[in-house]
Amino acid sequence: MNPEKIAVGLDIGTTKIVAMIGRKNEYGKLEILGMGKAKSLGVHRGVVTNITQTIESIKLAIEEAENESDLAIKSVVVGIAGQHIRSLQHSDYIIRQNSDDVIEDKDIDNLIQNVHNLVMLPGEEIIHVLPQEYKVDGQAEIREPRGMYGSRLEANFHIVVGQISSIKNIGRCVKSSNLNVADITLEPLASAEAVLSQEEKEAGVVLVDIGGGTTDVAIFKDGIIRHTAVIPFGGNVITEDIKEGCSIIEKQAELLKIKFGSAWPGENKENEIVSIPGLRGREPKEISLKNLSKIIHARVVEIIEQVYLEIKNYGYDENKKKLIAGIVLTGGGSQLKHIKQLVEFVTGMDTRIGFPNEHLASESDDEFSSPAYATAVGLVLKGVSKNQTDEISVVDPNNSNHPQTFKQPSIPEPEPEAPKAEEKEEDINPDNTDKPEENEGPKNKKAGQQRKGFLENWADKFRNFLNDDL
Repeated sequence: MNPEKIAVGLDIGTTKIVAMIGRKNEYGKLEILGMGKAKSLGVHRGVVTNITQTIESIKLAIEEAENESDLAIKSVVVGIAGQHIRSLQHSDYIIRQNSDDVIEDKDIDNLIQNVHNLVMLPGEEIIHVLPQEYKVDGQAEIREPRGMYGSRLEANFHIVVGQISSIKNIGRCVKSSNLNVADITLEPLASAEAVLSQEEKEAGVVLVDIGGGTTDVAIFKDGIIRHTAVIPFGGNVITEDIKEGCSIIEKQAELLKIKFGSAWPGENKENEIVSIPGLRGREPKEISLKNLSKIIHARVVEIIEQVYLEIKNYGYDENKKKLIAGIVLTGGGSQLKHIKQLVEFVTGMDTRIGFPNEHLASESDDEFSSPAYATAVGLVLKGVSKNQTDEISVVDPNNSNHPQTFKQPSIPEPEPEAPKAEEKEEDINPDNTDKPEENEGPKNKKAGQQRKGFLENWADKFRNFLNDDL
């Protein structure tokens, strides 16, 4: 087993908490070594509301994953989402002191650092800074400014912001479960990693991840993320509506939704009835499937309209912002019958259901291919693709007499007198493939081994912040 390629994704959702262990095989596909899941009792709409219950759920999921894989988990890649997440667009610039020198990594660093210094609302902090496009001396639509001459370097950024308290609470739950945070990423970005192809991201696509408590939206165009949003509605609100509308308990409402639910009322006939057992010897309750689908339809339309509003806010009707690849639905809520047809009807855009099986090894269990596990698969993919500088996420429990924590090779710091070609570079690619360009020379490849992306830098600061605070 190659420990350097193993990673653990921890998806802390509203309905379930999933711990998934995986590694890349010789064909570059993801091999799932083990998975554990537990009911999420302390999370509401993506936000931790009960620390103790969330810790217990995390420990249960981790323990199940460890038992299935015969590995002991030490660190995890954590997904962050929730109704406290918001995004904004921002433009910033720097004036370079010497325009006779070409633009280098340090200039990109300075520009991104300017954005990180922005003053947010009280209690908020910047999670991701995602560059859109650059301008050099007024010349627009530049994807890669490095190596160009110019005195004014400007860029448009997509900034993702979250509540500090919510982020700290997630960190506390992970740390209290005796785990280290190897990395932290926005869950829609992780889901996109699992279910979207590069061609779709280039053509323009909307990822809609319908979870239990929230619906996450991420819009890609020209291979770059352009817009993100979190809608505070998900599958749980549909279940709640069924519970109230049919006067049944929540467990029965959830089963009704999964087994007989449909987002399209016209599919059910008036005489189709399902019988629900009565409580404590009471008479069974008969429920019309047509009425059930009407209840589901009303709430799903509301969610889709909120998604469509975000698509309009992005400005998809402009020629340069056309979303040719349409909409990709994923998450547990995407498994609702006829939801694809309803999304196409409301938005008029081509729609498909996103399965993470494209990245999974052929011998993987069919369960892992479910859209409900797209985020967990994406988090593992993020983990195995990044160059971790801290301890690897698993140790071998069979070697208990001589326990050993696998470590990634440490990334050396650049020497003070190092040439400019080896200076630290910020990774502006949100897909974070960590692969050097094919036409890079030996010096640039060496620099690529030394550089850390801005998401990794933020994760390092986050870990230090947790260690200092907790």
